[in-house]
Amino acid sequence: MTSPLHIVCPHCDSVNRVPRERLRDRAKCGSCHRPLYEGRPAALDNATRFDKHAGHSDIPLLVDFWATWCGPCRVMAPVFERAAAELEPEVRLIKVDSDAVPELLQRYGIQSIPTLMLVHHGREIARQSGAMPLQRLLAWTREHAEGVKV
Repeated sequence: MTSPLHIVCPHCDSVNRVPRERLRDRAKCGSCHRPLYEGRPAALDNATRFDKHAGHSDIPLLVDFWATWCGPCRVMAPVFERAAAELEPEVRLIKVDSDAVPELLQRYGIQSIPTLMLVHHGREIARQSGAMPLQRLLAWTREHAEGVKV
């Protein structure tokens, strides 16, 4: 039997241990009993929550730094939403409103939005700025997440 993966709940931020072979079996959080994956991005509204997900999850996080006033961000939003259904549970998709959490933009040196960043165990793996179509987003994510050891 393989070692379990640590998956952070997108609802209550509890760290769950999920057997690797059961990752696709509609796992639920042991604390709040809500699904660990819903096929849509999780919105993280503060740096503490972001740090918990980035530092404690054994799967890569694809983070979309966006803002409500940003035209390209609004174009990217439905693409990112559809990507969650394709990429989860191997990759967790996270949305971070840059106006709500400016300290994360400063920490990572993000100068334009939308910016997509792939993170694993708190370490940046790849970054891409600007909106992109779904197939390019999926290919880019899979290419960079492929080398991540989960």
